[in-house]
Amino acid sequence: MTGTSNRASGPFRFGYGTNGLTDLRLDDALGLLADLGYAGVGLTLDHMHLDPLAPDLAARTRHVGRTLERLGLTVTIETGARYVLDPRRKHGPSLLDPDPDARAARVRLLIRAVQVAADLGAHAVHCFSGIAPEDTPEDTAWQRLAESLGPVLDAASGGGVPLAIEPEPGHLLSTLADFHRLRHELGDPRLLGLTLDIGHCQCLEPRSPADCVRAAAPWLRHVQIEDMRRGVHEHLPFGDGEIDFPPVLEALASTGYQGLTVVELPRHSHAGPQLASHSIEFLNRAATEAVPAPAGTGPARTAPVPTPARGGTP
Repeated sequence: MTGTSNRASGPFRFGYGTNGLTDLRLDDALGLLADLGYAGVGLTLDHMHLDPLAPDLAARTRHVGRTLERLGLTVTIETGARYVLDPRRKHGPSLLDPDPDARAARVRLLIRAVQVAADLGAHAVHCFSGIAPEDTPEDTAWQRLAESLGPVLDAASGGGVPLAIEPEPGHLLSTLADFHRLRHELGDPRLLGLTLDIGHCQCLEPRSPADCVRAAAPWLRHVQIEDMRRGVHEHLPFGDGEIDFPPVLEALASTGYQGLTVVELPRHSHAGPQLASHSIEFLNRAATEAVPAPAGTGPARTAPVPTPARGGTP
């Protein structure tokens, strides 16, 4: 039997990422999250969880859909699997790969993710740009990114599923400003949205995490959340970093965002069940302190942007 006693009231719909539960079978992970009171799941398509490259994907997706429905969980599809395409290159190939065939492999994966998301009724598909290869001119990297995303956005339009690209420390698209550059280069497509990672805001954005939420509100399609320290790209359990979370949740509530806010702890699968329990308890406590502030109140706080001590994607 699933439990809902831990589910927060109000506007927040908390989820947990399966990339932090890779030691569990997917059905077991989903059951755990429902029992803990999560509203949904950030489902990373990977070889251990709904492998996007294995046979019978449609049948396996239907099974996951039935499980989600039975447990009362909603879903976002995430595409940050480390070695799903290449067993020797972390997150490779990317949308920026010099080899057009390699870029095409990533595009096919994202299109497949869009189809899975449409079949599951997911509220968004997450993706990221990748790290610009050495000796690649910046304009060339941006051109590759824009061209690669064209077919993915076409698929998203056909499936009615927003594509939510994530600014990732160390990547070509690493900040909110970079997101807006891509958006303008693509002609502001309706289904191109934003994945905002709260820890990344703490790591390197000039605004505070709460102000980042308010600034991102019109394009917000997916939210990831964890603790982090300034200038260090390391996803931390809540309480181990520097973020003050009630103001972040206040800002999120004030935007009217309706999607999932997914805990992102990809390096902590060894303690996944315990951290999933700790995380929902922490977020529910923070949510009780979060009261939406009137829109537009208070100046944006800024701070110098350090170079992250750890670049790239977890």
